[in-house]
Amino acid sequence: MIEKLRVLQGEFALQRLPKNVHESLRAWDAADEYVLEHVTNLNLPKTTKILIINDSFGALTIALNPFQPHALSDSFLSQQATRLNLAANDLPENAVTLIKSLEPLPHVFDVVIIKVPKTLALLEAQLLQLRSHISENTQIIVAGMVKILTPSVWNLLVRIIGDTQTSLAQKKARLIFATFQSQLPCPKNPYPIRYILENTDYEITNHANVFSREKLDIGTRFFLEHLPRSITFRDIIDLGCGNGVVGLIAAEKNPAAHIHFVDESFMAIESARENFERAFKNRTAQFHVGDCLTEFAANSADLVLCNPPFHQQHVIGDFIAQTMFQQAHSVLRNGGELWVIGNRHLNYGVPLARLFGKQNVNLVAQNSKFMIWKAQLR
Repeated sequence: MIEKLRVLQGEFALQRLPKNVHESLRAWDAADEYVLEHVTNLNLPKTTKILIINDSFGALTIALNPFQPHALSDSFLSQQATRLNLAANDLPENAVTLIKSLEPLPHVFDVVIIKVPKTLALLEAQLLQLRSHISENTQIIVAGMVKILTPSVWNLLVRIIGDTQTSLAQKKARLIFATFQSQLPCPKNPYPIRYILENTDYEITNHANVFSREKLDIGTRFFLEHLPRSITFRDIIDLGCGNGVVGLIAAEKNPAAHIHFVDESFMAIESARENFERAFKNRTAQFHVGDCLTEFAANSADLVLCNPPFHQQHVIGDFIAQTMFQQAHSVLRNGGELWVIGNRHLNYGVPLARLFGKQNVNLVAQNSKFMIWKAQLR
């Protein structure tokens, strides 16, 4: 759904990704509007070097395009939405510079705008990365809805950047103004985190925005215990792979199969790449940063393994899971299988039965928290 953002900088047509015909949410929030109002009041010269971090769908980047800002993100969907929204507003793609989360920043910035991400570890890593690209004259503006601006956010800012001041709340949004104190000792960057995967010799690398960074989560542990093996599997997809542990164990169980790791997080894909290449030095795999399986051809996979997320940034819902199921159905070969794990209350068996047919969906295993489903294409 395309809606118009109307701010002092102008009027801009914006949409969210992934596209959802039933979408009721806008591609911006009140914190974006608050930031843009504040920036207008600063009367910045056009030569101001602006860095925008975690701009969900490009609202800030596009509204501030006259400054030719840089935009840092860990999300492929965020960057792709920014490109689409630039085109929708007849703006050239080179009006902004999009930077992937693990790429270096180019210079020292005059203004830094940070939207608070869902994962505080990501914010911590970004603040540590930022320290060498700001000065004591840099204006640092941290924005978010009041409900997500927890004391932990303030603590990170004070520990890594320096003193803070807070705006009044406006439409349940708030701005935090941080002043860089160069005399503050720079904390050691704890990312990536590494641990040995239990019951194996595999060393696992987790960059800051990867789910369950410090140890194997209980859902994935249960999934790993039941992953299938078959000599008929030629192409296996770890969909929404995170650090790639599921694909890693699937590769171990299916040595003849080719593994594809898919995620929209640049940090997740880099973690999966490091983990697979360390474990299988003489075996290749493919690593895809993208929007689920949109770039995969029909009849291209024998097995899709999926632990769907039930949130996009701060929004909770099952839309992404439903998209994953539909796309898996499209790319599976005849006889191919989609294996899904989810919390019991999500009851993924129902939408899988609608899509694959009730007779083709089976409950593989369950415990007090999780259910594992197998859906076969026939």
